[in-house]
Amino acid sequence: MNVNANTADDVVRLLSVGVYIPEGRMTSEDIAQASGIPQEIVETKLGIRQKPVPGPEDHPCAMGVRAAQQALERAGIDPAEIDLVIYIGEEHKEYPVWTAALKLQHDIGAINAWGFDLASRCCTTLMAVKTAKSMMRGDARISTVLLAGGYRNGDLIDVTDPYTRFMINLGAGGGAMILRRGSDAGTAYPEVLETAIITDGSFAEDVIIAAGGTKQPLTAELIAQGEPRFRVPDPERMKNRLDAVSMDRFAEVVECSVRDSGYSIDQVGFIGLLHMKRSAHEAVLRALGIPDRRSVYLDEFGHIGQFDPMICIELGMKQGLIHPGSVVVLAAAGIGYAWGALTLKWGEVQ
Repeated sequence: MNVNANTADDVVRLLSVGVYIPEGRMTSEDIAQASGIPQEIVETKLGIRQKPVPGPEDHPCAMGVRAAQQALERAGIDPAEIDLVIYIGEEHKEYPVWTAALKLQHDIGAINAWGFDLASRCCTTLMAVKTAKSMMRGDARISTVLLAGGYRNGDLIDVTDPYTRFMINLGAGGGAMILRRGSDAGTAYPEVLETAIITDGSFAEDVIIAAGGTKQPLTAELIAQGEPRFRVPDPERMKNRLDAVSMDRFAEVVECSVRDSGYSIDQVGFIGLLHMKRSAHEAVLRALGIPDRRSVYLDEFGHIGQFDPMICIELGMKQGLIHPGSVVVLAAAGIGYAWGALTLKWGEVQ
């Protein structure tokens, strides 16, 4: 039972999700040939059988628009009902220094909404849900919120750099969620419960795109060298420090989110984790005491940033792992470094 004494008008529910996946694929064999990593390692250790790659028209905001349109259709609502649009894609998008939320708002026809961009790398979706829920509760004029965006940070990976190969799983795609506050949302929809977030700025410059910012403006020489790309300035330092805390912080945010939502870990029916190497995925589940059968592994998708949670929901539903009444947890981590978890209570009617 949810310990938070909310009125019906305070309750926020998830009306729908939308996912857009490009048609192009990069297989484990392709990744092995490009990186020099044996195909067996790509599949068994990195946990990638294939990942989607963008086509000529698969730009981030455009993919977010497609995902948003799917979410709107599934929810059966008119875009004019949306009060707020939060763009949750990456800063790597169609144009630099650009508010993509406004383009997305225009393209889907959300004529009564206003919008802004929010970014916290792969934790963006979870932070945006927390932000949207707080805004809906604090402003009576906001009752329906669209979170949407696209992701193709795989463009920024140098597959020959051994220190950034842990990000070789980055794919491309778009995702969307529609949230609604109030009793008219209907109890059949999942209730959005509590989100827990931990951030640690001591990792802020451990994974960066150095070229192209004010510290190192982009030049013809840097472009000729293959920049801008993600780089790790001090790989050994990052690994030692991150390995020491990451697993505990994953467990902490999940446990905190579930507890603050009024449940215990043994009541979790499904957990959706962002894509990570298979051993890490299994370690998180072991640390939490959640059986592997209550999760999915995204080896057919790789890591599509902040949109892994939507894909996990899609797969959980399709595979029959999420049922009416299920307690569902979504968990992610993003470079910077941030860890987050969100708990939802599925509606009693599918």
